[in-house]
Amino acid sequence: MHFEQTDAELITVAQMRAAERHAMAEGVSGARLMERAGRAVADRICAMRAAPASVAVLCGPGANGGDGYVIARILKDRGYAVSVYALVPTDRLTGDARAMAQRWEGPSHPPRRFMSDAAADIVVDALFGTGLTRALGGDAAAMVARANGFSDALAVAVDIPSGVDADTGAISGAAFNAELTVTFHALKPGHALHPGALACGALFVADIGLGSQATELARLSEDGPDLALNAAGALLARLGSDPAGHKYKKGHALVLAGGMEGVGAARLAARGALRAGAGLVTLGVPGSALLAHAGRPPDALMVRRRDGAEGLAGLLADTRRNAVVLGPAYGVGEKTRADVIEVLAAGRAVVLDADALTSFEGCADALAAATNASGRAVLTPHDGEFARLMGASGLSRLHGALAAAARFSAIVVLKGPDTIIAAPDGRAVVNVNAPPWLGTAGSGDVLAGLIAGLLAQGLAPFDAARGAVWLHGEAGTLAGRGLIADDLPEAAGRVLGRN
Repeated sequence: MHFEQTDAELITVAQMRAAERHAMAEGVSGARLMERAGRAVADRICAMRAAPASVAVLCGPGANGGDGYVIARILKDRGYAVSVYALVPTDRLTGDARAMAQRWEGPSHPPRRFMSDAAADIVVDALFGTGLTRALGGDAAAMVARANGFSDALAVAVDIPSGVDADTGAISGAAFNAELTVTFHALKPGHALHPGALACGALFVADIGLGSQATELARLSEDGPDLALNAAGALLARLGSDPAGHKYKKGHALVLAGGMEGVGAARLAARGALRAGAGLVTLGVPGSALLAHAGRPPDALMVRRRDGAEGLAGLLADTRRNAVVLGPAYGVGEKTRADVIEVLAAGRAVVLDADALTSFEGCADALAAATNASGRAVLTPHDGEFARLMGASGLSRLHGALAAAARFSAIVVLKGPDTIIAAPDGRAVVNVNAPPWLGTAGSGDVLAGLIAGLLAQGLAPFDAARGAVWLHGEAGTLAGRGLIADDLPEAAGRVLGRN
């Protein structure tokens, strides 16, 4: 997935329609908006593939199809050999779509003709766009399957590939596989959320003249999450700029380690906290694993023995330890639950990962009581841990993360190729810079440490979470294919150094 041009905002389908209504109330006609949309797509096609070239435009029964007729007319005028394949006859179209079809000076072939015609140089999906929330079927599914078989064609989707739910990124059945998607005014959630994001190809956002206030007005009139792409680079660039700064001003992160089995995970988290900029990092280690930690680099880590409840209380007694990581390879069970509740009650910023979450399977209410009282927790589950904690809800990943954030009064980082960072107040960002090779053992441990390192420096939990997720993705890209989790802390340091 590549964003050729992007606004950070993500707006729902309902919000987009409200934005269009506001523009039309100000005197911009629907036909003019459709003309601008079609022209924007045609311009991008011309920039990528010069005439003469053969173009197949697949037109659906609604506004997306109307855009397709505009595209066909403009490309024909510019010297392209254009064929239109219509899902329904033009006399069944209504409103602006029908008006644009009537301006097309050429035949509109039925779907069966598309099945038999030779492959085109360019195929344009103007079948359904953002309005479809069900699986493709019948002629539409057959046309998409045929178009996806045009291996050498430039595949262009209008607004969003047909078959992708624009609000959730879900695909039921099949979807058009685009090389380029041109959308209008702002990105929609389905452009960033998987699996739909994988069908979009490169993304381009075209300004169709809705006005700078359109999104704000739409959000006031239509409920929905306050959603954006995760663009946290500028946030991180401001860290460490205090000329009078020293280690005690940069916070002190505490990483609680499990037994011998958890040596590597805890150290990865601790190294992540160091590279994120925490002034000091202490590993709280049970006596059984003390020797395994004591002689291992980096020397910048401090190691303190922690045995039993008194040992944990002793580490927490130093209030300068202002951010805590608990969970990576810590062990699952009642003891972990008790330690989580004790840490949350201590008034620190807390990152709960892995075993700290799995230990509350079937006991989510107890965790919610503790995190609600804390108000400074960040939960970092992957999908499996999330399901164990939350159970089956039937919600999308986005709405599931938002529901969990509200339930736990915590920041929820739902990890995956489209990591979602959700806040209890309804804000959420979707992260899109993570390379696929980040899916390796220990990667999540480093992320937990990065979050703690930013928390230690005083960032609010939502900012620390989104900043660390962005930094994690950039570090993965910088480290390159073949990375192992040990590479990530050092790569994160280099990312911060270039910011």
